[in-house]
Amino acid sequence: MVNITHKSNSLRKAIATAIVKVSLPETMDDVINRKVPKGDVLEFARAAGLLGLKRTSDLIPDCHPLPIEFAAISYAFEGLEIKISVEVHTIYKTGVEVEAMHGASLVALVMYDMLKPIDKNVEISSIKLESKKGGKSDFKKLPNYNLKCAVVVCSDSISQGIGEDTAGKIIIEKLKNFGIENIGYQIIADDFATIQQYAKNFSENQYNLVIFAGGTGLSPRDVTPDAILPLLTIEIPGIMETARNYGQDRTHFSMLSRGVAGFINNTLVLTFPGSKNAASEYMDAIFPHLLHVFEIKKGAKN
Repeated sequence: MVNITHKSNSLRKAIATAIVKVSLPETMDDVINRKVPKGDVLEFARAAGLLGLKRTSDLIPDCHPLPIEFAAISYAFEGLEIKISVEVHTIYKTGVEVEAMHGASLVALVMYDMLKPIDKNVEISSIKLESKKGGKSDFKKLPNYNLKCAVVVCSDSISQGIGEDTAGKIIIEKLKNFGIENIGYQIIADDFATIQQYAKNFSENQYNLVIFAGGTGLSPRDVTPDAILPLLTIEIPGIMETARNYGQDRTHFSMLSRGVAGFINNTLVLTFPGSKNAASEYMDAIFPHLLHVFEIKKGAKN
């Protein structure tokens, strides 16, 4: 099975359809008027589809078990065709498109089974996914924000050439995955005044996004949040709350990070932990969704 532990829960929706075609007008009349000898085709098939879509992971090996929060099965009739529509919702780490298609196929098979005694030419066709929503797939076509960004690594040892930066580099790599290319890169010491000066300079030079990596813990030299917080003109607590909550599901120590986030005038400033794993998790937790803030800012100016 594909590893989805790095993903966040979000509302996922999918709609799948299937078509059952009968060969006789009388068959369609019996379906609509609930006169099929085996029973009410529409309700039997609906029940089977609901039961089946909830057991998709039991039958399709690579599907993850997930909670079905909503499912609906509806029908449309046109000529000799019955169009089955199955809609499924979940709040989880992965989508429900296979569940929707599995449900549609089962509804169609039950119809076939119940109708074949009275119509030997029943056909099933066109089982397909009509739509899906949710997760990062909604952000595949991100607007071109032309962001001017910077990543600043705060570390005494790395700035002295003793250690090697990994957090800053993984942040840059992930930013580039979202089409952000204009990224400055700096390594500085864990120094209150230096951190503040860099933050002020980036804001004065109209940077859109600055991410400080390192110095968010509890050691005496971890002063990044203390330096940044007084400079924020708008604090956005939810950003770091989301990142810490995501991290807490993966390590018990995420709650000890003191990172802050917000705007210094028009520059969005984030403060991440200095470890590679934590920085990577923070990026996964809040990107690309965070980029919506620049759409909001753009709209506020218009």
